[in-house]
Amino acid sequence: MKKLIILLTVIALTLAFVGCSSNNNIETAAEKETAAQPETQSDETAADVPAGDDSLSEKPLVVYFSATGNTKGVAEQIAAAADADLYEIVPAQPYSEDDLNWHDDSGRATVEQNDKSVRPVIGSETINLDGYDTVFIGYPIWWGQEPRIMDTFVESYDFTDKTVIPFCTSGSSDIDVSAADLKALAPDANWKEGKRFAADSSKEEITNWIDTLN
Repeated sequence: MKKLIILLTVIALTLAFVGCSSNNNIETAAEKETAAQPETQSDETAADVPAGDDSLSEKPLVVYFSATGNTKGVAEQIAAAADADLYEIVPAQPYSEDDLNWHDDSGRATVEQNDKSVRPVIGSETINLDGYDTVFIGYPIWWGQEPRIMDTFVESYDFTDKTVIPFCTSGSSDIDVSAADLKALAPDANWKEGKRFAADSSKEEITNWIDTLN
């Protein structure tokens, strides 16, 4: 009889031990599953994450062509006064002194200026205008007009809805004719009144002009 009681006690203890062990295993598995789940971000926190900024650059761009250096000097001063980026139009075939001899009817520049269909090739790398809202365009006046390479540049880019401000360097010729020619090549731009500068224009004159634009 005692042996039977001992046997039943052992069996009861064994069953109780197995039950406790099984419950512990279930709890441990549940804890692991919970820990493996990533934390979800609340709606309030997610709303604080800023969206990407697709706005245009606040800096304007100064584009210029200069065969003798006069327009380059003015363009650099405009870029400094307007805190603008600077891009030079470099011809694939540079202009020599003989090319620019306006006394020679057979000279390269004279021939180009007499043919409005000519489009000299640009040798400088292309520039992305997408990030600019305002573009200054500068050039010397050749035979009362813009150099034909300026026509090449304006026709090569999309100026839609951009503010375009032309400027030129000249001893006497005004900018009106050349500005009208360029505007006709990019009619979807917002063209502003242009400005003629002498080669030796002062920093004060250029700064004052930039201030009137602002």
